[in-house]
Amino acid sequence: MSVPQAPDPVKLVIGAVMPDKALLTQVAPELERRFGPLDIVSAWMPFDRTDYYAAEMGPVLWRRMMAFKRLVDPGRLAAVKMATNELEGRWAEAGRRRVNLDPGILSRERFVLATGKNFSHRIYLSQGIWADLTLVFRLGGFDPLPWTYPDYAAPEMRALLAMIREKYCLDLKVATAAAASSGDKP
Repeated sequence: MSVPQAPDPVKLVIGAVMPDKALLTQVAPELERRFGPLDIVSAWMPFDRTDYYAAEMGPVLWRRMMAFKRLVDPGRLAAVKMATNELEGRWAEAGRRRVNLDPGILSRERFVLATGKNFSHRIYLSQGIWADLTLVFRLGGFDPLPWTYPDYAAPEMRALLAMIREKYCLDLKVATAAAASSGDKP
């Protein structure tokens, strides 16, 4: 019989896709207000491996990845996705989004995105939100799966997430040591 146990906290990572980089000056502070201070922010990356958002947001899009300092309970992923959906709506104009926010959680073993779309490999969380196992960590790096979005399968994204994972492992070690000294679980 397996014995249920609480999971380790995870690193919250949110990708922002937008045509106007200047909008991040409004988006990032609101994300920090809701989820705590940023820990790691990537350079701007062209969002050019798919044209999925072109009709809504335009043909030239940019992505910036943001990891948050505070580790979170992985069970909060659906609530985070609901919050980012609300923020997307806040900056929409004429029914069209100006920013797409992709929240995910990163652990030692995997990177999981939240989505409002069901599919065979996705697990329902709550509130109409599914967990999409996007990357698995094996042999020192993140590996894509057959369904991994092309931008997340790209070597530069996997390298960035591996670097965020290194920071996460350090943060988890500190949180675990602090919890042990206080008698709590991180």
